[in-house]
Amino acid sequence: MSQADRTIDVVCFGGEDWWYHNRGHIDMQLMRRYAKTRTVLYVNSIVMQKPRLQRGSKFIRKLKRKAKSIYTGLKRSDAGFWVYSPFSLPLHHLAWASACNTMILQLQIEREIRKLRIYDPVVWVACPAACRVALGIGKSKLVYQRTDRFEEYPNVEVETIKSYDLQLKANADLTIFVNSALFEGESSQCKKGVYLDHGVDFDLFAHAHKDSPIPEDMKAIPKPIAGFFGGIDEHTFDAAFVEKIVDLAADFSFVFVGEVSADVSSLARRKNVWFFGKKSYEEVPDYGKCFDVCLMPWKQNRWIAACNPVKLKEYLALGKPVVSTPFVELQKYEDVVYQAESPQKFADAMKQALRQDGSAQIAARQNKVKQASWDDKARFVFNELFGDC
Repeated sequence: MSQADRTIDVVCFGGEDWWYHNRGHIDMQLMRRYAKTRTVLYVNSIVMQKPRLQRGSKFIRKLKRKAKSIYTGLKRSDAGFWVYSPFSLPLHHLAWASACNTMILQLQIEREIRKLRIYDPVVWVACPAACRVALGIGKSKLVYQRTDRFEEYPNVEVETIKSYDLQLKANADLTIFVNSALFEGESSQCKKGVYLDHGVDFDLFAHAHKDSPIPEDMKAIPKPIAGFFGGIDEHTFDAAFVEKIVDLAADFSFVFVGEVSADVSSLARRKNVWFFGKKSYEEVPDYGKCFDVCLMPWKQNRWIAACNPVKLKEYLALGKPVVSTPFVELQKYEDVVYQAESPQKFADAMKQALRQDGSAQIAARQNKVKQASWDDKARFVFNELFGDC
């Protein structure tokens, strides 16, 4: 390990809120590893979406949650890194307010950096809304995590986010792509771009079947179980598509584990469907091990075309058969994943996966991701930044 790799601290502008969101995301996973040998400040996601007052109670709930996160202040997480939620205004679409917002954010972040005695850190950006602050603070290196088409995120100021994205790619010492199509299409816009496939907490998922009991709320669910875990969002999860699958595969029980922001009211009314809400990252494998088939029913849009879901590797680490709608990164896993473009083909693939499942298939799925550790991914990034050991 190089001298720089041992001593350079990290300030990460995260893509999610550590206190409330799924902790399997790449920025969180890598910061866990870096926190073992250095001081890491994880800045919870800076608001990127324009406020949607018309959402009523959902908007109020989200506002309260953000306020509570800000009120928590600087706090050390159980992952070993420090977490901070700055106050910011969702005004990226208003030019007159943007400069003021940047100044307020920068003052807050620099204050916390001084508290932690961090000097010349690697600044890591997983949320393009942090662009101006990240460019303005002192740093040794800048890393930009281009894991999604952020400009396709719902209710953002598209041209502003595109501008942030281009600035970050032009200024970052290293831009990380987790989608090969994005990498091929955009790496020429970067100082240095690399493709970095996601990792997986292999032992956590692969050993779930023997390390912990079955969750109480899963015990009464009739077999076979088709399951999904993760965020159920409007721009990714195809609820109408899933409704048709549920009707076509009526002999399956459908279980969904994760925070719901999409409209699934019609789906939830079906007798063979269960929604269990968000569970902690550590609980997720306990639910996943109860699934007979794992589902990835994505909408076909530009966001999904540029995605690389971490859950795919988590499903495979569990050893479970996976049925998915198509997306680019899935091509690398065609030998261990069933693909289906229509509800009928999806339902048929679920039944086929159930019939063909066995010890050889389980081993093949797990072997496919066994070497994809987050530790190796963390080392790769710092080697790209500072040179090999």
